[in-house]
Amino acid sequence: MVIDARSGEVLHSRNADTRLHPASLTKMMTLYIAFEAVKNGEITMDTKVRVSKHAAAEPPSKLGLKSGQRIALRYLVRAAAVKSANDAATAIGEAISGSEAAFARRMNRTAKALGMSNTTFRNAHGLTESGHLSTARDMTTMGRHLLYDYPQYYNLFSRTSTYAGVREVANTNRRMLGSYRGADGIKTGYTRAAGFNLVASAERGSERIIATVFGGRSTATRNARVAELLDLGFKRAPSRVALRKPTLPVYNGAPNQNVGSKTVRVATAIKKSLRPMLRPGSAQTPEPTTLIAGVDPNAINDALEEAKSASLVNKEPTRPAPLIVEDQEPQVVTRLTTSGGRHWGINVGRYTSRYAAEKMLLKTALAEMTTLDGSLRKVVKSSRGFDANFMGLSRETADLACRRLQARQISCFMIGPS
Repeated sequence: MVIDARSGEVLHSRNADTRLHPASLTKMMTLYIAFEAVKNGEITMDTKVRVSKHAAAEPPSKLGLKSGQRIALRYLVRAAAVKSANDAATAIGEAISGSEAAFARRMNRTAKALGMSNTTFRNAHGLTESGHLSTARDMTTMGRHLLYDYPQYYNLFSRTSTYAGVREVANTNRRMLGSYRGADGIKTGYTRAAGFNLVASAERGSERIIATVFGGRSTATRNARVAELLDLGFKRAPSRVALRKPTLPVYNGAPNQNVGSKTVRVATAIKKSLRPMLRPGSAQTPEPTTLIAGVDPNAINDALEEAKSASLVNKEPTRPAPLIVEDQEPQVVTRLTTSGGRHWGINVGRYTSRYAAEKMLLKTALAEMTTLDGSLRKVVKSSRGFDANFMGLSRETADLACRRLQARQISCFMIGPS
């Protein structure tokens, strides 16, 4: 696909709507959402992001982040844009949305808002995954929006190298930047399934062209083909044309709530919960509840730290409800029920690890204390993943909780009595 970036006019296309693996072209969307989140106050470039085990374990290309390491968002952005680091991209997604799965859902909402009708994202980095597909047309659209929607960050893509917090990293697109006159971005991509991909932009005088290639056989042949397409674009584009910037998409993120200077800290894993408050109308005294052993304490600490940094806590913290994990091994949770007709629940997502599900439950409990107070947090393992559920709710409360969470762009559906 070749377009005149100023007007969006298509100058040349071939198989531009064929759905293929985008590889690291995916990171253009990851970075776009990062810029959007900064603009809308969800996070800042100076926010220290805690690197999860999941992010640190991503395969190369990577920055080499360590689990538990804290690093400023600006360095993750640089690493993703210049080095095309997979661990940095995942860390960005988790910092903004709490989990990579939730971030992928936001990527898809944003893609739809941008008019990328043939694109489906499954992760933040672009490594091959079933259903993670895009087209040359959609990725050209993505590149044009990066250029015009966030011009203050666009210079990242023309840097041949940059400092990314832990070391200097070289640009994966440096050969094209150094060999084609006027080239100043945007993003490379490569996996075995995808081949060699590139969205390139170049400016000469008042003219700017964006060209996209999927499925090159090598870096050299891909760059040569892109150079030909850019030449074709400059040849066909008029010298003067009215600039028609693309329309900004509707913002669908989750802006921070003002919580002042409140701080939530958990130094160690919780072994036992405090005695719960009596529910109105109850004359019984509930027994203390024992939390099961084996719940990853890092999930608790991560969720509380992320709730603090994302300003999710909107009132004085109360004791979270106990977490139940269903697995093959028998585990016992004791709790005196005073639930009456509380046989309903809600699901807030399916995750690839128990750790991610636990963390999402804790974050959601802190975000929605009003309706979820007293519910049971329950991770249910199946062959398809780990479901994050809140149980022990009335139908009315479950419905209200889902509507409130969905208003915050948190996926939620009700679970009826079994």
